[in-house]
Amino acid sequence: MISTPCKVCPVTTASKPRGRRSSRPSAEDREQAILATAAQLLAEKSYAEISVDDLARGAGLSRPTFYFYFPSKEAVLLTLLDPMIQRADTGFPAMKTLPTEPRRALRAGIGTFFDAFASDPVLGKASAEAIGTGPELRALWSRFMDRWIGQTAELIEAERARGAAPVTIPARDLATALNEMNERTMVAALADEDLAVSRDRLIDTLTHIWLNSIYGQVP
Repeated sequence: MISTPCKVCPVTTASKPRGRRSSRPSAEDREQAILATAAQLLAEKSYAEISVDDLARGAGLSRPTFYFYFPSKEAVLLTLLDPMIQRADTGFPAMKTLPTEPRRALRAGIGTFFDAFASDPVLGKASAEAIGTGPELRALWSRFMDRWIGQTAELIEAERARGAAPVTIPARDLATALNEMNERTMVAALADEDLAVSRDRLIDTLTHIWLNSIYGQVP
């Protein structure tokens, strides 16, 4: 039996086996897909109408897999809202100039608060809806509101102490009413309610009320 030599073909660059690229999405990819789905659905329907199944399906995941990334649909909304709430929280440093420029300081603080949520009206409206039904969001919002109220009360007390503002009702009560007014007025404007203050006049209107409530007149 005559053996024939085995022909060995040289392996060119084109014929070299290529390493396989993993097409499996990363955990971050999946989380972002869920968040993107939530943002899209909120533009189409109310928060209450969106289910975990909707979020999972839109992100190309099963319901059990969804829970690996978020414990609830409320947690998804909280993640979307976090940058807005953090931005709103930056408004109070602007009020530190209250003794020298009351109108400008208050307007800057109120403007930052409103602009943070107006930057994405869909999410702003969803947060207003969810606050009444979601315990996690309500708790988070309450913590921020309590801080804002406390900071406002301190500013009022400081203005009273230096004789710039009259001593009337308790500072904490006044601060609570003013901040809750901001919240409700903002929600009405973002939701385009019939009785809402026009967005282009909202900040000036709230600033006027704050100035008169704290100082008894516009300083």
